[in-house]
Amino acid sequence: MPVNRNALIRYRTIDNCLRNRYRKWTLEDLIDACSEALYEYEGIDKGVSRRTVQMDLQLMRSDKLGYNAPIIIRDKKFYTYEDPEYSITNIPLTEQDLGKLTEVAGILRQFKGFTHFHELNGMVQRLEDRIHTAKTKQAPVIDLEKNDKLKGLEHIDTLYQAIIKKRPVQLSYQSFKAREAQAFTFHPYFLKEYRNRWFVLGIKKRRQPVLLLALDRILEVGESHEPYLENDGLNLSEYFEHVVGVSVNPNDGPEEVELFVNRDNAPYVLTKPLHHSQQLVEQLGNGIIIRLQVQLNFELEREILGFGDCVKVLKPHKLKRRIHEKMHNAAEQYDKELNLSELEHSITKVKRRGYAVLENLYTSKEVGRILSSINRATENEERFRRSEDLFAIRSLLQEIPHLKHLLFNTNLCTLVREGFGADYFLTKAIYFDKPPRSNWYVTWHQDVPVNVKEKVEKEGFSGWTNKAGLVSVRPPLEYLQSAFTVRIHLDDTDEGNGALKVIPKTHFSILSDEEIAQTRNTAESKCCKVQKGGVHLMKPLTLHASSKTENHKHRRVIHLEFNNRELPEGLDWLEREVV
Repeated sequence: MPVNRNALIRYRTIDNCLRNRYRKWTLEDLIDACSEALYEYEGIDKGVSRRTVQMDLQLMRSDKLGYNAPIIIRDKKFYTYEDPEYSITNIPLTEQDLGKLTEVAGILRQFKGFTHFHELNGMVQRLEDRIHTAKTKQAPVIDLEKNDKLKGLEHIDTLYQAIIKKRPVQLSYQSFKAREAQAFTFHPYFLKEYRNRWFVLGIKKRRQPVLLLALDRILEVGESHEPYLENDGLNLSEYFEHVVGVSVNPNDGPEEVELFVNRDNAPYVLTKPLHHSQQLVEQLGNGIIIRLQVQLNFELEREILGFGDCVKVLKPHKLKRRIHEKMHNAAEQYDKELNLSELEHSITKVKRRGYAVLENLYTSKEVGRILSSINRATENEERFRRSEDLFAIRSLLQEIPHLKHLLFNTNLCTLVREGFGADYFLTKAIYFDKPPRSNWYVTWHQDVPVNVKEKVEKEGFSGWTNKAGLVSVRPPLEYLQSAFTVRIHLDDTDEGNGALKVIPKTHFSILSDEEIAQTRNTAESKCCKVQKGGVHLMKPLTLHASSKTENHKHRRVIHLEFNNRELPEGLDWLEREVV
């Protein structure tokens, strides 16, 4: 009885469900699971009918496919296996199957000594081990590396046949960076495997660059009726000769790479070379120096980084610098990890004194990405083009929406949810810069106004303003007391470049101008020095000011305000964003 691929996917899905004893499975649950599996593996989105799954269950119970699955129904509703150890994948091979496999293994074994069939060694051993296991009922004694969950393996045979028969294919392909899939005709020439991941090499059109496509990113393979473009110049046997992995730049030649490998790891590198060009240059007391002739690519970097501090790049300098940068960035991810006890202490300090400083919330790489994103967004926009005079972007996340995922990293999300509370949301985002040539000072003040979408008169809300379409209002005291401010510092900040000064314990009430003047003349202020990547926490009512920049350095800050109070009906926060 022939069984198509879709049916096999359904049988396997039902089998996985019924083996899961931690959940009860109704017929509707099985229908949903089969529908999701077919969509994931085959792109079929029309679902599975009730009758189809019922027929599948009946067939699995029968002997037609040799399953004889012990499927029972409990409580007249829930499907399960009567035998908790049963699975359709555990069905023993018949004597006839074993006989045929033994013959096949014998035939393949004849080719194991030939140079062109060295790659068969693993297959023959695995096949012999499977036959031995089935015959003797013993546990397997060989386990070759595999990844059963890898997507795209179902396309290997189709692409292989297309290459052999010299036929183009119609692909639906979506790279990790693409927002949506692309459909195009592809002329395949070569299949390549690297670390259990498969790739196909070919071209779209004549005189276009060679493409290497990952099979796990191929959504669909279909027939194409275009004439096949044969390979006329690409030496497939040498294409990957000078690379570790699969990333090839056809315009670059190999470079001389020298690596120091410490004594503990030297035997592993000597017995399993990183590349076929590897040579031992020098044997040292504490390790070895090896030389490779390879292109510099992602896979080479990953191989080196995989050894951690056991391998050091000696040359070329650009590779040495890049590995150093990646190691530094990796170390920063551990160094700049928010400590919950430190967070708790800082939140307590903010509530009592009105401010606190938390260092190491952003890595250097994260700060760089934030600044690059702001620079790219502003350099070609006329409303932002003020040359050296650019100093603020209000409604920041509305102006540059993709900044949100850069700002709300793990540390900031933890800060808001664990420090402020899970019900807090963003109400305001501003970018400030004190450039060396555009300088100003800010007098002592409290951050009292909040921004709303439009003016709607409400009791307790006063002091309405509308500046260039930005509607602001002074809310009742409780809104300001519940708010928190997070100032993300994108530069090292101290007195020299206008660090914020605060007067502690001034955040409990809204002060009049006379009270502010009296407080600034009698109370002691504190300068809030913050390193790049750190944050300054503050209650908005805390009196604060800043001086002019004196050291000709930028002081770039992203000012975020959070609250957990909803505005009265009719009023809406202008920049409300859920964390």
